[in-house]
Amino acid sequence: MSEPRSKPHARTPRREFLRQATVATVASGALLQAAKGAAVHAAGEERFRVGLIGCGGRGTGAAVQALKADRATELIAMGDLFPDKLQASLSRLKKSQVGDRVLVDADHAFTGFDAYQKVIASDVDIVLLASPPHFRPKHLQACIDAGKHIFVEKPIAVDAPGVRQVLKACRQAEEKQLAVVSGLCWRYHFGARAAIDQVHSGKIGEVVAVETTYNASRPGKPFPMIRKPAWSPMEFQIRNWYWFTWLSGDHIVEQAIHSIDKGAWVFHDEPPVAAIGLGGLQARFGDPRGQIYDHHAVLFEYADGRRHYHYCRQMPGCFNQVATHVLGARGTCQIERGTRRNLQGKVEWKYEGPKNVMHQTEHDEMYAALREGTILNNGIYMCRSTMLAIMGRMATYTGQRVTWEEALASEESLGPKRYDWSEAPPEPTIAVPGLT
Repeated sequence: MSEPRSKPHARTPRREFLRQATVATVASGALLQAAKGAAVHAAGEERFRVGLIGCGGRGTGAAVQALKADRATELIAMGDLFPDKLQASLSRLKKSQVGDRVLVDADHAFTGFDAYQKVIASDVDIVLLASPPHFRPKHLQACIDAGKHIFVEKPIAVDAPGVRQVLKACRQAEEKQLAVVSGLCWRYHFGARAAIDQVHSGKIGEVVAVETTYNASRPGKPFPMIRKPAWSPMEFQIRNWYWFTWLSGDHIVEQAIHSIDKGAWVFHDEPPVAAIGLGGLQARFGDPRGQIYDHHAVLFEYADGRRHYHYCRQMPGCFNQVATHVLGARGTCQIERGTRRNLQGKVEWKYEGPKNVMHQTEHDEMYAALREGTILNNGIYMCRSTMLAIMGRMATYTGQRVTWEEALASEESLGPKRYDWSEAPPEPTIAVPGLT
């Protein structure tokens, strides 16, 4: 495959990854690509028909944001594995401030493993992908095959085969002039964009290292896990998807990817050479405990000696921090706070521009671009950041030094051989470094 058309960062072009992608990149902001295409859905002409796949909290929120982004949008189809999840989401959506444009009737409320196919076939223009991350590559590929624009939540996969599948689909999306907008929302935060511009324009000098953290309590997922006698093992795991690596990718992939992505953004989305790490499951008790770790620490090594230090934790009662600190030869920059300091600690710049709700801006910019006939494609960075997080998990789970080429070429495919409620799900073995 050919390399991206835009000029790569000069230091460390990781050729193996670049050969996997042909989606163009842009120099700044949150967007990978803004290719001019036919001005379909130009302002005032047509309504956008939206479908939702994955009706949990994030999917429900994304649907509200999609309808708020453009007054000429209608939600006409929904799909989820579980009827109760879909109906709860539909009820919340109808009671929301955009409820008058929630037009999902009984014939367009689909459940089961094939629900995504039925949503895609419902004459929708745009599909919102918010199912558990394991299913995202298959859902995304199906959308692109059917010619749909997509908003896709993070992460885009839980393993390297999934990332490779999404890379291929994003190339196809480019060829078909289909929008692919990522749920890596910090790329759409005005203050973060301005802070990254400070770094990329050389205001702190040559970047030496970046430290990213996502140290938090447990996420808003039921724990201890909910279990009902009527559920098969497969249904139990999928309903409690967050705690199983094949479904969520572990919290370093599902949640901490936000911070890893900001670190990648600092380094112009350039892949590292290798990663080493440590992690484990220390403070989550119960039967079952789940499979994912509750803490990770990863060092991403770059060929020229730069470092990306990442720490993430999900433990109640601890000090919490979500931050990106960039160390340069002449100063530092804190991305989330939008501040730049010299090496003596004096603040030399602070973002004082307009504030925004980044989750909403993702949709605002996507729909505005479509009205203008511009196609946004965030494919490269959402795949690279997902692969970085997976690479970090591989390093912490195994205790080994994992190279970028090894990680991306991995054939380890998480998940069952087939999708059926009677199928046995993957065994939830907790990784042991040095043995796994």
